[in-house]
Amino acid sequence: MLTKAEMISKGQKALERALPRMKANYDDAKPSMKTSYGALPFGPRTKAAYNSGVDAATYRLPDVAKWGRNWDRGVSR
Repeated sequence: MLTKAEMISKGQKALERALPRMKANYDDAKPSMKTSYGALPFGPRTKAAYNSGVDAATYRLPDVAKWGRNWDRGVSR
């Protein structure tokens, strides 16, 4: 059985391996996000502003150390 510290380390390593894939998935989803929003009953200016925001957005990678602290706090209750 793994200790809590080993489980945290294992989870952090898994998250670190997933980070590039998470960003790629977000970037790949942008066209779908704009298409889905475009189907909603908003006006052209609102849709254009949304599309502009999606195009300008960058995926913010999660903080691996913070994830570990939060996981530890969550399982320590």
